[in-house]
Amino acid sequence: MRILFSEAQPDYAGYVFPYAIWGFLEEGERPADAFARGFLPSLPDLSRFYLCRQVRVDLARFQPSSENRRILRKGTGIECRIVERREFEWTDRRRDFCLDYASRRWTSTPSPDRIDRIFANPITTHVALFQDPQKGDAGIVSLFRDDKTWFYSNAFYDADHEQRSLGAFLMTETVRQLSESGAAHLHLGTCYSRSALYKTRFPGVEFFNGFRWSGDLDELKHLIERQEKETPGHLLEEDAYRQRWIPEGAAELASRNGLRF
Repeated sequence: MRILFSEAQPDYAGYVFPYAIWGFLEEGERPADAFARGFLPSLPDLSRFYLCRQVRVDLARFQPSSENRRILRKGTGIECRIVERREFEWTDRRRDFCLDYASRRWTSTPSPDRIDRIFANPITTHVALFQDPQKGDAGIVSLFRDDKTWFYSNAFYDADHEQRSLGAFLMTETVRQLSESGAAHLHLGTCYSRSALYKTRFPGVEFFNGFRWSGDLDELKHLIERQEKETPGHLLEEDAYRQRWIPEGAAELASRNGLRF
């Protein structure tokens, strides 16, 4: 990958001068390579990726927990099919369905064109279609697939549905089906707040911490707590973090994981 560093807001008091890290695929590389290195797509045409604290499920290690099974039981009666995008009929009614959800739940105001682009761009190769036999569409999830790597891109569902855990059901059922299909990983997006920890409720979950994939959720919660307290300085300068999670030291870590220019 080719890398660019896009400057972000500095913190002079904490000697933090950050850069957002952008990645661009080179000839012979695939989107799955970017996902494996901790990057997610930042443009729907997959022309640019960004490095982030993201979550994925190692599907070979997934076995439904008691909580997962409880969520799946709540969705009894709702049918799910994962189909290729070309088999998915995009209609005005489905655009309105997705637009209604996005208008209620997204922080930015969506437009019909924006919704259309999600389902027209390379970022969507497959769609998980959830249907209630009594009411029709209950949920629509846009998915990206590159070989055995999958990305749970955008989820839309009936916010007024009587099933109050419908969003959790959509994600859990997608994880379940893909694990049974032989897929390797399902990437679930970023995790920078406690409200995003619902993405970690799957056996086999791990997150990218900037230098490797980690299955230690105590580490993830430590990072979130550090943000909440607005702890100044660099993470790798924090003695408590280094002693617990990188006892080999930063220099040894860099020798095994660092980039070379």
